[in-house]
Amino acid sequence: MRGLRIACIVVVAAASAGCAGLQPVQPWEKGYLAKPEMTFEADPLQARFEQHIYFSKENASGGYGVGGGGCGCN
Repeated sequence: MRGLRIACIVVVAAASAGCAGLQPVQPWEKGYLAKPEMTFEADPLQARFEQHIYFSKENASGGYGVGGGGCGCN
């Protein structure tokens, strides 16, 4: 049991040390992040359509800043 506790402490310490060396994104690197290839959705129109269907069926809207109800009139 003591060995498991020490191993957990070592893993947490290693993970914490690994995150300490992260640097913020520099201004000249932000152009790479703004490219369309860096988005989560491959097709923005398809993603917007799927969001509309979700909001209409679930009677909910949230996380995307869209108002409206479940009637499909958002």
